[in-house]
Amino acid sequence: MSLIYFDNNATTGVLPEVFEAMAPYFTEKYGNASSMHRFGGGNKKAIELARAKVADLINANAAEVVFTSGGTEADSSAIYSALQFYPNKKHIITSAVEHPAVLEVFKKLGKEGYRVDFIGVDADGRFNMAQYKAVLDKDTALVSVMWANSETGTIFPIKDICALAHEAGALFHTDAVQAVGKIAVDAKEAGVDMLSCSSHKINGPKGIGALYIRQGLRFFPFMVGGHQERLRRAGTENVPAIVGFGEAARIAKETLFLYEDKVRVLRDNLENGLIKEIPDCRVNGDKDHRLPNTSNISFGYVEGESILMMLDEYNICASSGSACTSGSLEPSHVLMAMGVPFQFAHGSIRFSLGKFNTEAEVEQVIKVLPPIIKRLREISPFHGEKRACAARQ
Repeated sequence: MSLIYFDNNATTGVLPEVFEAMAPYFTEKYGNASSMHRFGGGNKKAIELARAKVADLINANAAEVVFTSGGTEADSSAIYSALQFYPNKKHIITSAVEHPAVLEVFKKLGKEGYRVDFIGVDADGRFNMAQYKAVLDKDTALVSVMWANSETGTIFPIKDICALAHEAGALFHTDAVQAVGKIAVDAKEAGVDMLSCSSHKINGPKGIGALYIRQGLRFFPFMVGGHQERLRRAGTENVPAIVGFGEAARIAKETLFLYEDKVRVLRDNLENGLIKEIPDCRVNGDKDHRLPNTSNISFGYVEGESILMMLDEYNICASSGSACTSGSLEPSHVLMAMGVPFQFAHGSIRFSLGKFNTEAEVEQVIKVLPPIIKRLREISPFHGEKRACAARQ
């Protein structure tokens, strides 16, 4: 039975072209890029070429891109730099549905004396602009809001949120890890000060990401030590991974149209097929402003973990939310913030498709999943409660 991989928001496979581009820098061109000799120093050219490719994907200047170990480091780097930029300001704002890479940092800062506002969302996962405007003030140092939600795919109005932050005199950062490579992301047009992205979400290698830092913005490095990355991120450059990220970024830009022309169609067919075949289920997220590859569906009165385990028996990979919170048995913080009832939130599955998925795979999931849900509901105490309530009415 061949693998059906519908968990592309968690990670993606490295493309053969990307792997081929990386390979020489492991075994042949392995010199330290900071070395004075040509064998090592020559790798600087490869790094700068990759930097230009990543910059091109988000419409930035190459000099505005700093390589990091991934999206998490990029997020922390942006947040802590902003706090040093405004050392006397003690108010920070984020959304209640951020990835843990941002959410947990803000919770930590709240315990360290910062006044933190977590902006809520509505039932469709849309950012509460009225609440946001009400809490912005002259003491706000930073606003950090994700470009698109990793669990529901809901896309936030980043340009508008950023403009309001700037009007209040605050810096603005966006975690665009899930958006880059799936929809057009233009850092300059959005006006953001800093933007995080990651290689392994766009068919590049793991362990490499990037932080966009707007030209002219004073930046305080999170990693200090050597002189790498123009003194903005110390540490020996991971040349193979950087080269891979660059090649993945180039391919992502060239094939971005596939998400609208192909992936969105597959996602919608999957969603419509499951809703038609399975009663008591609901789609979570803003259906009009969503990543084209993401479908979050709640199946009432069953546990998401049980669904995933049974799908795995058919070699089907999906998730119950962010991969960084997959060890938790609690319902998704994103769905709870949206007000999804517990008996539905607990049975939510995220299907995140990629450019290489097929209609045959979609049809197989539509064939396999309804009997799984039926079987689980027959033994579910939650579903028993539903039947009892229906009998009393």
